[in-house]
Amino acid sequence: MTAGLPSRAEIMQGETAILGVRELTEQLRGLLEAKFPFVWVRGEVSNLSRPGSGHIYFSLKDQDAQLQCVWFRQRQQLARHGFDPLTGEVRAPGSPSPVDMLRNGQDMLCAGHVTVYAARGQYQLVVELVQPGGEGLLAQALEASKRKLEALGYFQQERKRPLPFDPLRVALITSPSGAAIHDFWELAAGRGSGARIRLFPALVQGPGAAPALVRALEEANAQDWAQVIVLIRGGGSLEDLWAFNEEIVAEAVFRSRLPVLAGIGHEVDVTLADMTADVRAATPSHAAQLLWPVRAELMQRIDEATMALRRGIQRRLERVMERFARLDGTLHLLSPLRHQARLAERLELLHRALDRAVRQWFAGLEAEFLRWEAAGQAALDTVRLDLLAGRLDMTTQCLETALSRLLRLRAQELDAARQCLATAVSTLVDRRDRLLETLHVQLTAVDPLLPLQRGYALAHTPAGALLRSVQGLQSGMAVDVRLADGTLETVVRRVRSSGPEEGEF
Repeated sequence: MTAGLPSRAEIMQGETAILGVRELTEQLRGLLEAKFPFVWVRGEVSNLSRPGSGHIYFSLKDQDAQLQCVWFRQRQQLARHGFDPLTGEVRAPGSPSPVDMLRNGQDMLCAGHVTVYAARGQYQLVVELVQPGGEGLLAQALEASKRKLEALGYFQQERKRPLPFDPLRVALITSPSGAAIHDFWELAAGRGSGARIRLFPALVQGPGAAPALVRALEEANAQDWAQVIVLIRGGGSLEDLWAFNEEIVAEAVFRSRLPVLAGIGHEVDVTLADMTADVRAATPSHAAQLLWPVRAELMQRIDEATMALRRGIQRRLERVMERFARLDGTLHLLSPLRHQARLAERLELLHRALDRAVRQWFAGLEAEFLRWEAAGQAALDTVRLDLLAGRLDMTTQCLETALSRLLRLRAQELDAARQCLATAVSTLVDRRDRLLETLHVQLTAVDPLLPLQRGYALAHTPAGALLRSVQGLQSGMAVDVRLADGTLETVVRRVRSSGPEEGEF
Protein backbone atom coordinates (compact mmCIF):
# COMPACT_ATOMS: atom_id res chain seq x y z
CA MET A 1 0.00 0.00 0.00
CA THR A 2 1.25 3.46 -0.74
CA ALA A 3 1.84 5.55 2.34
CA GLY A 4 -0.80 8.16 3.04
CA LEU A 5 -3.64 6.49 0.99
CA PRO A 6 -6.55 4.73 2.78
CA SER A 7 -6.86 0.97 2.40
CA ARG A 8 -9.82 -0.72 0.72
CA ALA A 9 -11.14 -1.75 4.12
CA GLU A 10 -10.94 1.81 5.37
CA ILE A 11 -12.72 3.00 2.23
CA MET A 12 -15.47 0.42 2.69
CA GLN A 13 -15.81 1.33 6.38
CA GLY A 14 -16.22 5.04 5.46
CA GLU A 15 -18.56 4.40 2.54
CA THR A 16 -21.22 6.52 4.15
CA ALA A 17 -18.94 9.62 3.78
CA ILE A 18 -18.68 9.26 0.01
CA LEU A 19 -20.82 11.85 -1.85
CA GLY A 20 -22.34 11.63 -5.23
CA VAL A 21 -21.71 14.36 -7.77
CA ARG A 22 -25.24 15.73 -7.37
CA GLU A 23 -24.99 15.64 -3.58
CA LEU A 24 -21.69 17.49 -3.58
CA THR A 25 -23.06 20.01 -6.06
CA GLU A 26 -26.16 20.61 -3.90
CA GLN A 27 -24.05 21.16 -0.81
CA LEU A 28 -21.80 23.58 -2.67
CA ARG A 29 -24.89 25.40 -3.98
CA GLY A 30 -26.25 25.72 -0.45
CA LEU A 31 -22.98 27.12 0.82
CA LEU A 32 -22.70 29.64 -2.00
CA GLU A 33 -26.31 30.82 -1.80
CA ALA A 34 -26.07 31.20 1.98
CA LYS A 35 -22.78 33.07 1.71
CA PHE A 36 -23.80 35.33 -1.21
CA PRO A 37 -27.60 35.83 -1.09
CA PHE A 38 -27.23 39.25 -2.75
CA VAL A 39 -24.05 40.71 -4.13
CA TRP A 40 -23.00 43.49 -6.51
CA VAL A 41 -20.41 42.58 -9.15
CA ARG A 42 -18.80 44.96 -11.62
CA GLY A 43 -17.11 43.86 -14.80
CA GLU A 44 -16.93 43.96 -18.57
CA VAL A 45 -19.66 42.13 -20.49
CA SER A 46 -18.52 39.36 -22.83
CA ASN A 47 -19.98 36.26 -24.55
CA LEU A 48 -23.40 37.94 -24.62
CA SER A 49 -26.16 35.61 -25.87
CA ARG A 50 -29.87 36.33 -26.34
CA PRO A 51 -31.62 33.02 -27.31
CA GLY A 52 -35.29 32.78 -28.29
CA SER A 53 -36.30 31.83 -24.72
CA GLY A 54 -35.85 35.46 -23.67
CA HIS A 55 -33.15 34.65 -21.13
CA ILE A 56 -29.86 36.51 -21.41
CA TYR A 57 -26.51 34.74 -20.90
CA PHE A 58 -23.23 36.58 -20.59
CA SER A 59 -19.98 36.76 -18.65
CA LEU A 60 -18.51 39.48 -16.46
CA LYS A 61 -14.75 39.66 -16.60
CA ASP A 62 -11.87 41.77 -15.46
CA GLN A 63 -8.14 41.34 -15.94
CA ASP A 64 -7.86 38.29 -13.70
CA ALA A 65 -11.18 36.43 -13.58
CA GLN A 66 -14.45 35.66 -15.31
CA LEU A 67 -17.97 35.06 -13.90
CA GLN A 68 -20.83 33.35 -15.75
CA CYS A 69 -24.14 35.26 -15.47
CA VAL A 70 -27.75 34.51 -16.40
CA TRP A 71 -30.58 37.06 -16.46
CA PHE A 72 -33.88 35.20 -16.66
CA ARG A 73 -36.74 36.68 -18.65
CA GLN A 74 -39.04 37.02 -15.60
CA ARG A 75 -36.37 39.09 -13.82
CA GLN A 76 -36.20 41.56 -16.72
CA GLN A 77 -39.80 42.86 -16.47
CA LEU A 78 -39.17 45.80 -14.13
CA ALA A 79 -36.17 46.95 -16.17
CA ARG A 80 -38.16 46.71 -19.42
CA HIS A 81 -41.02 48.80 -17.96
CA GLY A 82 -38.73 51.66 -17.00
CA PHE A 83 -38.68 51.12 -13.19
CA ASP A 84 -35.49 50.94 -11.17
CA PRO A 85 -36.21 48.87 -8.02
CA LEU A 86 -32.99 50.03 -6.38
CA THR A 87 -33.66 53.79 -6.37
CA GLY A 88 -37.42 53.78 -7.04
CA GLU A 89 -36.92 56.04 -10.07
CA VAL A 90 -38.89 55.85 -13.30
CA ARG A 91 -36.91 56.47 -16.44
CA ALA A 92 -37.93 59.28 -18.72
CA PRO A 93 -39.84 58.17 -21.84
CA GLY A 94 -37.51 57.21 -24.70
CA SER A 95 -34.48 56.50 -22.51
CA PRO A 96 -32.90 53.03 -23.08
CA SER A 97 -33.52 50.25 -20.57
CA PRO A 98 -30.68 48.24 -18.99
CA VAL A 99 -31.79 45.27 -21.12
CA ASP A 100 -31.05 47.23 -24.29
CA MET A 101 -27.83 48.73 -22.89
CA LEU A 102 -26.34 45.30 -22.17
CA ARG A 103 -23.77 44.54 -24.88
CA ASN A 104 -20.27 43.12 -25.24
CA GLY A 105 -17.50 45.36 -23.99
CA GLN A 106 -19.91 47.40 -21.82
CA ASP A 107 -18.84 48.14 -18.24
CA MET A 108 -21.86 47.04 -16.18
CA LEU A 109 -22.84 46.67 -12.55
CA CYS A 110 -24.91 43.54 -11.84
CA ALA A 111 -26.65 42.46 -8.65
CA GLY A 112 -28.03 39.03 -7.75
CA HIS A 113 -27.27 35.83 -5.86
CA VAL A 114 -24.49 33.29 -6.53
CA THR A 115 -25.52 29.69 -7.17
CA VAL A 116 -24.20 26.50 -8.84
CA TYR A 117 -25.43 25.35 -12.25
CA ALA A 118 -25.45 21.59 -11.67
CA ALA A 119 -25.63 20.57 -15.35
CA ARG A 120 -22.18 22.04 -16.03
CA GLY A 121 -20.82 21.99 -12.50
CA GLN A 122 -19.96 25.70 -12.52
CA TYR A 123 -21.02 28.57 -10.28
CA GLN A 124 -22.83 31.54 -11.78
CA LEU A 125 -24.55 34.81 -10.88
CA VAL A 126 -28.37 34.88 -11.21
CA VAL A 127 -28.87 38.53 -12.10
CA GLU A 128 -31.65 40.63 -10.52
CA LEU A 129 -30.54 44.20 -11.36
CA VAL A 130 -28.34 45.65 -14.09
CA GLN A 131 -26.99 49.20 -14.29
CA PRO A 132 -24.19 50.93 -16.14
CA GLY A 133 -21.08 50.76 -14.03
CA GLY A 134 -20.71 54.47 -13.32
CA GLU A 135 -24.38 55.06 -12.53
CA GLY A 136 -24.57 52.07 -10.25
CA LEU A 137 -21.76 53.41 -8.11
CA LEU A 138 -23.51 56.77 -7.99
CA ALA A 139 -26.71 55.08 -6.84
CA GLN A 140 -24.86 53.31 -4.06
CA ALA A 141 -23.16 56.54 -3.01
CA LEU A 142 -26.54 58.31 -3.09
CA GLU A 143 -28.12 55.74 -0.82
CA ALA A 144 -25.24 56.00 1.63
CA SER A 145 -25.53 59.81 1.70
CA LYS A 146 -29.30 59.56 2.21
CA ARG A 147 -28.86 57.38 5.27
CA LYS A 148 -26.18 59.67 6.69
CA LEU A 149 -28.15 62.89 6.22
CA GLU A 150 -31.35 61.33 7.46
CA ALA A 151 -29.59 60.32 10.67
CA LEU A 152 -28.43 63.94 11.06
CA GLY A 153 -32.03 65.18 10.81
CA TYR A 154 -31.71 66.93 7.44
CA PHE A 155 -35.02 65.51 6.16
CA GLN A 156 -37.19 66.06 9.27
CA GLN A 157 -40.47 67.78 8.48
CA GLU A 158 -40.58 69.51 11.88
CA ARG A 159 -37.67 71.83 11.00
CA LYS A 160 -38.96 72.80 7.55
CA ARG A 161 -40.48 76.25 7.11
CA PRO A 162 -43.49 77.27 5.01
CA LEU A 163 -43.05 79.46 1.95
CA PRO A 164 -44.14 83.11 2.21
CA PHE A 165 -47.39 83.88 0.42
CA ASP A 166 -46.93 85.78 -2.84
CA PRO A 167 -43.28 86.78 -2.14
CA LEU A 168 -42.08 90.06 -3.65
CA ARG A 169 -38.32 89.31 -3.49
CA VAL A 170 -37.02 85.97 -4.75
CA ALA A 171 -33.42 84.77 -5.00
CA LEU A 172 -33.10 82.40 -7.98
CA ILE A 173 -30.12 80.01 -8.13
CA THR A 174 -29.66 78.24 -11.48
CA SER A 175 -27.73 78.34 -14.71
CA PRO A 176 -28.54 81.50 -16.71
CA SER A 177 -28.25 79.55 -19.96
CA GLY A 178 -30.46 76.58 -19.07
CA ALA A 179 -34.03 75.92 -20.16
CA ALA A 180 -35.23 75.81 -16.54
CA ILE A 181 -34.80 79.57 -16.03
CA HIS A 182 -36.88 80.38 -19.11
CA ASP A 183 -39.71 78.07 -18.01
CA PHE A 184 -39.61 79.61 -14.53
CA TRP A 185 -39.68 83.21 -15.77
CA GLU A 186 -42.37 82.56 -18.35
CA LEU A 187 -44.72 81.12 -15.73
CA ALA A 188 -43.83 83.75 -13.10
CA ALA A 189 -44.75 86.59 -15.49
CA GLY A 190 -48.47 85.78 -15.28
CA ARG A 191 -48.71 85.04 -11.56
CA GLY A 192 -48.58 86.93 -8.27
CA SER A 193 -48.79 90.65 -7.67
CA GLY A 194 -45.40 91.46 -9.17
CA ALA A 195 -42.16 90.09 -7.72
CA ARG A 196 -38.52 91.03 -8.16
CA ILE A 197 -36.27 88.09 -9.01
CA ARG A 198 -32.54 88.36 -8.36
CA LEU A 199 -30.47 85.76 -10.23
CA PHE A 200 -27.52 84.11 -8.52
CA PRO A 201 -25.87 82.28 -11.45
CA ALA A 202 -24.21 78.96 -10.73
CA LEU A 203 -23.07 75.83 -12.52
CA VAL A 204 -25.63 73.03 -12.26
CA GLN A 205 -23.58 70.21 -13.79
CA GLY A 206 -19.98 69.12 -13.77
CA PRO A 207 -17.08 69.00 -11.29
CA GLY A 208 -17.34 72.64 -10.17
CA ALA A 209 -21.13 72.72 -9.86
CA ALA A 210 -21.44 71.74 -6.19
CA PRO A 211 -19.06 74.46 -4.86
CA ALA A 212 -20.75 77.01 -7.13
CA LEU A 213 -24.18 76.10 -5.74
CA VAL A 214 -22.86 76.39 -2.18
CA ARG A 215 -21.39 79.84 -2.90
CA ALA A 216 -24.67 81.00 -4.46
CA LEU A 217 -26.66 79.82 -1.42
CA GLU A 218 -24.27 81.56 0.96
CA GLU A 219 -24.33 84.76 -1.09
CA ALA A 220 -28.16 84.81 -1.16
CA ASN A 221 -28.25 84.42 2.63
CA ALA A 222 -25.50 87.01 3.16
CA GLN A 223 -27.34 89.67 1.14
CA ASP A 224 -30.48 89.10 3.26
CA TRP A 225 -32.57 90.64 0.51
CA ALA A 226 -34.88 87.85 -0.59
CA GLN A 227 -37.85 86.34 1.19
CA VAL A 228 -37.20 82.89 -0.27
CA ILE A 229 -34.47 81.07 -2.22
CA VAL A 230 -35.42 79.04 -5.31
CA LEU A 231 -33.04 76.33 -6.50
CA ILE A 232 -33.97 74.92 -9.94
CA ARG A 233 -32.51 72.82 -12.74
CA GLY A 234 -33.90 70.94 -15.73
CA GLY A 235 -34.07 67.17 -16.00
CA GLY A 236 -31.22 64.79 -16.71
CA SER A 237 -29.60 61.53 -15.73
CA LEU A 238 -28.43 60.71 -12.22
CA GLU A 239 -24.90 61.71 -13.25
CA ASP A 240 -26.16 65.03 -14.69
CA LEU A 241 -27.97 65.85 -11.44
CA TRP A 242 -25.16 64.63 -9.18
CA ALA A 243 -24.13 68.12 -8.06
CA PHE A 244 -27.44 68.38 -6.19
CA ASN A 245 -26.67 65.06 -4.45
CA GLU A 246 -23.39 66.34 -3.02
CA GLU A 247 -23.44 66.51 0.76
CA ILE A 248 -21.96 70.02 0.79
CA VAL A 249 -24.95 71.30 -1.20
CA ALA A 250 -27.43 69.57 1.14
CA GLU A 251 -25.55 71.05 4.11
CA ALA A 252 -25.73 74.56 2.60
CA VAL A 253 -29.49 74.15 2.08
CA PHE A 254 -29.82 72.90 5.66
CA ARG A 255 -27.92 75.93 7.06
CA SER A 256 -29.86 78.48 5.00
CA ARG A 257 -31.56 81.14 7.13
CA LEU A 258 -34.04 81.77 4.31
CA PRO A 259 -36.64 79.18 3.26
CA VAL A 260 -35.46 77.12 0.27
CA LEU A 261 -37.72 75.88 -2.53
CA ALA A 262 -36.08 73.22 -4.72
CA GLY A 263 -37.37 72.26 -8.16
CA ILE A 264 -34.73 69.99 -9.68
CA GLY A 265 -35.22 67.78 -12.72
CA HIS A 266 -38.47 66.03 -13.50
CA GLU A 267 -41.06 64.78 -11.05
CA VAL A 268 -39.33 61.41 -10.68
CA ASP A 269 -35.94 63.01 -9.94
CA VAL A 270 -35.40 63.34 -6.19
CA THR A 271 -32.04 64.68 -5.04
CA LEU A 272 -30.58 65.28 -1.60
CA ALA A 273 -31.11 69.02 -2.12
CA ASP A 274 -34.82 68.32 -2.79
CA MET A 275 -35.12 66.25 0.36
CA THR A 276 -33.32 68.84 2.51
CA ALA A 277 -35.16 71.88 1.14
CA ASP A 278 -38.09 73.32 3.05
CA VAL A 279 -40.42 72.66 0.08
CA ARG A 280 -39.85 70.47 -3.00
CA ALA A 281 -41.38 71.25 -6.38
CA ALA A 282 -41.78 68.57 -9.03
CA THR A 283 -40.32 70.77 -11.81
CA PRO A 284 -38.99 74.34 -12.20
CA SER A 285 -42.39 75.38 -13.55
CA HIS A 286 -44.06 73.81 -10.54
CA ALA A 287 -41.77 75.91 -8.31
CA ALA A 288 -43.23 79.09 -9.82
CA GLN A 289 -46.74 77.74 -9.23
CA LEU A 290 -45.95 77.08 -5.57
CA LEU A 291 -44.50 80.57 -5.05
CA TRP A 292 -47.18 82.76 -6.59
CA PRO A 293 -50.96 82.39 -6.86
CA VAL A 294 -52.82 82.97 -10.10
CA ARG A 295 -53.39 86.68 -10.60
CA ALA A 296 -57.13 86.15 -11.05
CA GLU A 297 -57.24 84.63 -7.56
CA LEU A 298 -55.64 87.77 -6.16
CA MET A 299 -58.31 89.89 -7.84
CA GLN A 300 -60.95 87.65 -6.32
CA ARG A 301 -59.40 88.18 -2.89
CA ILE A 302 -59.55 91.95 -3.42
CA ASP A 303 -63.24 91.62 -4.26
CA GLU A 304 -63.83 89.55 -1.14
CA ALA A 305 -61.98 92.13 0.97
CA THR A 306 -64.11 94.88 -0.57
CA MET A 307 -67.32 93.07 0.29
CA ALA A 308 -66.05 92.43 3.82
CA LEU A 309 -65.30 96.17 4.16
CA ARG A 310 -68.82 97.02 3.07
CA ARG A 311 -70.28 94.62 5.58
CA GLY A 312 -68.08 96.07 8.33
CA ILE A 313 -69.19 99.63 7.50
CA GLN A 314 -72.84 98.55 7.52
CA ARG A 315 -72.44 96.89 10.92
CA ARG A 316 -70.69 100.01 12.26
CA LEU A 317 -73.52 102.23 11.05
CA GLU A 318 -76.10 99.89 12.56
CA ARG A 319 -74.36 100.08 15.94
CA VAL A 320 -74.26 103.90 15.69
CA MET A 321 -77.97 103.99 14.88
CA GLU A 322 -78.72 101.66 17.77
CA ARG A 323 -76.81 104.00 20.07
CA PHE A 324 -78.75 106.97 18.72
CA ALA A 325 -81.98 105.08 19.37
CA ARG A 326 -80.97 104.39 22.98
CA LEU A 327 -80.03 108.03 23.53
CA ASP A 328 -83.32 109.14 21.99
CA GLY A 329 -85.18 106.93 24.41
CA THR A 330 -83.18 108.40 27.31
CA LEU A 331 -84.09 111.92 26.19
CA HIS A 332 -87.77 110.95 26.11
CA LEU A 333 -87.51 109.87 29.74
CA LEU A 334 -85.52 112.84 31.10
CA SER A 335 -86.51 115.93 29.03
CA PRO A 336 -89.63 118.15 29.21
CA LEU A 337 -92.16 117.29 26.54
CA ARG A 338 -91.62 120.36 24.37
CA HIS A 339 -87.83 120.06 24.46
CA GLN A 340 -88.13 116.37 23.87
CA ALA A 341 -90.20 116.96 20.75
CA ARG A 342 -87.65 119.44 19.40
CA LEU A 343 -84.77 117.04 20.03
CA ALA A 344 -86.68 114.16 18.41
CA GLU A 345 -87.36 116.28 15.34
CA ARG A 346 -83.71 117.32 15.14
CA LEU A 347 -82.53 113.75 15.57
CA GLU A 348 -84.83 112.65 12.77
CA LEU A 349 -83.38 115.32 10.50
CA LEU A 350 -79.86 114.21 11.40
CA HIS A 351 -80.79 110.58 10.76
CA ARG A 352 -82.11 111.43 7.33
CA ALA A 353 -79.03 113.49 6.53
CA LEU A 354 -76.80 110.65 7.71
CA ASP A 355 -78.77 108.14 5.64
CA ARG A 356 -78.45 110.32 2.54
CA ALA A 357 -74.75 110.84 3.16
CA VAL A 358 -74.13 107.12 3.63
CA ARG A 359 -76.14 106.24 0.52
CA GLN A 360 -74.25 108.80 -1.52
CA TRP A 361 -70.98 107.54 -0.12
CA PHE A 362 -71.84 103.93 -0.93
CA ALA A 363 -72.96 104.96 -4.42
CA GLY A 364 -69.60 106.63 -4.96
CA LEU A 365 -67.79 103.58 -3.56
CA GLU A 366 -69.83 101.26 -5.76
CA ALA A 367 -68.95 103.24 -8.85
CA GLU A 368 -65.30 103.45 -7.83
CA PHE A 369 -65.13 99.71 -7.09
CA LEU A 370 -66.72 98.91 -10.44
CA ARG A 371 -64.11 101.05 -12.16
CA TRP A 372 -61.37 99.31 -10.19
CA GLU A 373 -62.72 95.89 -11.10
CA ALA A 374 -62.89 96.73 -14.81
CA ALA A 375 -59.44 98.26 -14.75
CA GLY A 376 -58.05 95.31 -12.77
CA GLN A 377 -59.38 92.77 -15.24
CA ALA A 378 -57.84 94.69 -18.12
CA ALA A 379 -54.51 95.30 -16.40
CA LEU A 380 -51.80 92.66 -16.32
CA ASP A 381 -48.79 94.70 -15.20
CA THR A 382 -47.75 95.13 -11.61
CA VAL A 383 -47.74 98.95 -11.84
CA ARG A 384 -51.48 98.93 -12.47
CA LEU A 385 -52.09 96.61 -9.55
CA ASP A 386 -49.99 98.82 -7.26
CA LEU A 387 -52.02 101.85 -8.38
CA LEU A 388 -55.28 100.07 -7.62
CA ALA A 389 -53.99 99.02 -4.22
CA GLY A 390 -53.01 102.63 -3.47
CA ARG A 391 -56.46 103.88 -4.49
CA LEU A 392 -58.10 101.26 -2.30
CA ASP A 393 -55.98 102.37 0.70
CA MET A 394 -56.80 106.03 -0.02
CA THR A 395 -60.55 105.27 -0.24
CA THR A 396 -60.39 103.34 3.03
CA GLN A 397 -58.62 106.25 4.75
CA CYS A 398 -61.17 108.75 3.39
CA LEU A 399 -64.04 106.58 4.59
CA GLU A 400 -62.51 106.23 8.06
CA THR A 401 -61.91 110.02 8.22
CA ALA A 402 -65.50 110.78 7.13
CA LEU A 403 -66.97 108.37 9.65
CA SER A 404 -64.76 109.77 12.42
CA ARG A 405 -65.80 113.36 11.51
CA LEU A 406 -69.49 112.36 11.39
CA LEU A 407 -69.30 110.62 14.78
CA ARG A 408 -67.57 113.65 16.33
CA LEU A 409 -70.32 115.94 14.93
CA ARG A 410 -73.05 113.71 16.34
CA ALA A 411 -71.26 113.58 19.68
CA GLN A 412 -71.08 117.41 19.77
CA GLU A 413 -74.78 117.68 18.99
CA LEU A 414 -75.55 115.16 21.70
CA ASP A 415 -73.48 117.16 24.22
CA ALA A 416 -75.38 120.32 23.24
CA ALA A 417 -78.70 118.53 23.75
CA ARG A 418 -77.55 117.31 27.13
CA GLN A 419 -76.58 120.88 28.15
CA CYS A 420 -79.97 122.22 27.08
CA LEU A 421 -81.68 119.45 29.04
CA ALA A 422 -79.56 120.20 32.11
CA THR A 423 -80.43 123.91 31.86
CA ALA A 424 -84.17 123.18 31.60
CA VAL A 425 -84.09 120.79 34.54
CA SER A 426 -82.11 123.32 36.64
CA THR A 427 -84.64 126.06 35.86
CA LEU A 428 -87.54 123.80 36.78
CA VAL A 429 -85.88 122.82 40.06
CA ASP A 430 -85.22 126.50 40.95
CA ARG A 431 -88.90 127.31 40.40
CA ARG A 432 -89.99 124.45 42.61
CA ASP A 433 -87.52 125.53 45.31
CA ARG A 434 -88.90 129.08 45.37
CA LEU A 435 -92.49 127.78 45.53
CA LEU A 436 -91.56 125.45 48.38
CA GLU A 437 -89.96 128.32 50.26
CA THR A 438 -93.12 130.49 49.90
CA LEU A 439 -95.35 127.67 51.07
CA HIS A 440 -93.05 127.08 54.02
CA VAL A 441 -93.34 130.74 55.07
CA GLN A 442 -97.13 130.65 54.75
CA LEU A 443 -97.37 127.42 56.67
CA THR A 444 -95.14 128.77 59.41
CA ALA A 445 -97.36 131.86 59.79
CA VAL A 446 -100.46 129.79 60.54
CA ASP A 447 -98.72 127.25 62.78
CA PRO A 448 -100.87 127.00 65.99
CA LEU A 449 -97.92 125.78 68.03
CA LEU A 450 -95.69 128.73 67.29
CA PRO A 451 -97.31 131.08 69.99
CA LEU A 452 -96.51 128.49 72.63
CA GLN A 453 -92.85 129.57 72.30
CA ARG A 454 -93.93 133.04 73.56
CA GLY A 455 -95.63 131.76 76.77
CA TYR A 456 -99.14 130.96 75.57
CA ALA A 457 -100.86 127.62 76.27
CA LEU A 458 -103.55 125.48 74.68
CA ALA A 459 -106.27 123.84 76.78
CA HIS A 460 -108.26 120.87 75.55
CA THR A 461 -110.25 118.03 76.93
CA PRO A 462 -108.74 114.56 77.31
CA ALA A 463 -110.68 113.64 74.16
CA GLY A 464 -108.71 116.28 72.28
CA ALA A 465 -111.39 118.99 71.87
CA LEU A 466 -109.89 122.48 72.04
CA LEU A 467 -111.32 124.72 74.78
CA ARG A 468 -112.11 128.18 73.41
CA SER A 469 -114.42 129.38 76.25
CA VAL A 470 -115.23 128.65 79.88
CA GLN A 471 -118.75 127.91 78.86
CA GLY A 472 -119.62 124.33 79.62
CA LEU A 473 -116.80 123.80 82.09
CA GLN A 474 -117.63 122.59 85.56
CA SER A 475 -115.71 122.08 88.69
CA GLY A 476 -113.91 118.75 88.84
CA MET A 477 -113.58 118.33 85.08
CA ALA A 478 -110.15 117.15 83.78
CA VAL A 479 -108.39 119.57 81.44
CA ASP A 480 -105.05 119.07 79.59
CA VAL A 481 -102.93 122.19 79.20
CA ARG A 482 -100.28 122.09 76.41
CA LEU A 483 -97.21 124.26 76.85
CA ALA A 484 -94.19 124.68 74.55
CA ASP A 485 -92.23 121.94 76.19
CA GLY A 486 -94.96 119.54 77.45
CA THR A 487 -98.56 118.97 78.68
CA LEU A 488 -100.17 119.51 82.13
CA GLU A 489 -103.05 117.29 83.30
CA THR A 490 -105.20 119.52 85.57
CA VAL A 491 -108.64 119.48 87.32
CA VAL A 492 -111.02 122.50 87.29
CA ARG A 493 -111.54 123.79 90.75
CA ARG A 494 -113.64 126.82 89.91
CA VAL A 495 -114.91 128.44 86.79
CA ARG A 496 -114.52 132.23 86.58
CA SER A 497 -115.51 134.20 83.50
CA SER A 498 -113.94 137.47 82.43
CA GLY A 499 -117.27 139.40 82.58
CA PRO A 500 -118.66 141.61 85.34
CA GLU A 501 -119.03 138.58 87.54
CA GLU A 502 -115.82 136.67 87.58
CA GLY A 503 -115.87 133.01 88.40
CA GLU A 504 -113.17 131.09 90.12
CA PHE A 505 -111.19 128.10 89.04
